[in-house]
Amino acid sequence: MAELSFKFGVMGCSKTAQALITKFNYEERGMKVMLMKPSVDNRDGAAVVKSRIGLCSEAVNVTGDTDIFKLYCEQYDDCDVVIVDECQFLTPEQVDQLGDIVIERDIPVTCYGLSTDFTTHLFPGSRRLFEIADRIYEIASVCKCGAKATVNARVDDDGNIVTTGEQVCIGGNDRYQVMCRKCWLRRKAEQGAKK
Repeated sequence: MAELSFKFGVMGCSKTAQALITKFNYEERGMKVMLMKPSVDNRDGAAVVKSRIGLCSEAVNVTGDTDIFKLYCEQYDDCDVVIVDECQFLTPEQVDQLGDIVIERDIPVTCYGLSTDFTTHLFPGSRRLFEIADRIYEIASVCKCGAKATVNARVDDDGNIVTTGEQVCIGGNDRYQVMCRKCWLRRKAEQGAKK
């Protein structure tokens, strides 16, 4: 029986690489994959999924008003599996539509993404996945101190931690550092003391 899976972790923990490897594994067995990503992530192009280690693939681009269930039924119903990268940017309704693909079409759906933003609050798409996913996996990473990294800390051009702003700010190592919560809180306190 098909399942809706959510594989989450901090930035740089290999979520995208794992999504692309999973796609390759299905295709190597002669199966057809619908790989998609939300349009808000335009770092590597609107319809390209690319990992930091250089793996890349064309992808279906979905906007915030795309009905994913309808899109699947009308254009991709010959696919054996759906893989979503950067799923945190989906709307809760789109996550429900992915769940409908699993239930109504008996097609497995695997979502890869962040759980929380730079302020440690859940993204709406991730929140909905935690609520309805059949399986949830954490892809672990480490802080510079050696502890488990859990925070996607946004930094400014001077390397200072940013604690206010829009939830979505697309960027890579130039804009984010992963760290454990202890190091994140310490850095915030140190910056506050300097002010």
